[in-house]
Amino acid sequence: MGFVASLNRPGGNVTGVTFIAGELGPKRVELVRELLPKAAVVGFVLNPNIPTAAFNAADMETAARGLGLKTHVLHAISDQEIDAAFAKFVELKIDALLVLPDASFQSRRDQFAQLAAHYALPTIYYSREYVAAGGLVSYGANFRVGFRQAGNYVGRILRGAKPADLPVEQPTKLELAINLKTAKALGLSVPPSLLARADEVIE
Repeated sequence: MGFVASLNRPGGNVTGVTFIAGELGPKRVELVRELLPKAAVVGFVLNPNIPTAAFNAADMETAARGLGLKTHVLHAISDQEIDAAFAKFVELKIDALLVLPDASFQSRRDQFAQLAAHYALPTIYYSREYVAAGGLVSYGANFRVGFRQAGNYVGRILRGAKPADLPVEQPTKLELAINLKTAKALGLSVPPSLLARADEVIE
């Protein structure tokens, strides 16, 4: 998005923390193949107002094609558009849905989890908060840790540090969360290899 010259050397008056949520999209596509080996069609839902959404979706589509998966991409912003997107995905007969990162989606995580349950649609997310709300699987950075990192940077800058000298911090740990209760409701058997890698399993 052009805010900094590079992660290591921001070079201007902006620094901070990145959750690399979008960059992990291809890894989430791989989770679809591991969780649903017979899946043939996946859907992506994104907020078109997010500057990086199209770029991230393109990366995920490339990863999906590499795994032999057909893709459908739908845009949604409002509650009503999210409802309509789920209904359309069911009409398109997708086998799994991936939700692209977006703060407005994060605040609607209960809606996403409820719609996924209503339509019995296996859905993979980018933060554990969705899984805590009843979502199936998430893979990404721990947001709470990232917010603490950002707060630490605020303190350093208030004490005189220059943003240009503070590298943009990346996650030190990525988390895989699985909701077994949701998997059971969907009739899915989570592979032992996936459970063994999980950082959090909700039963």
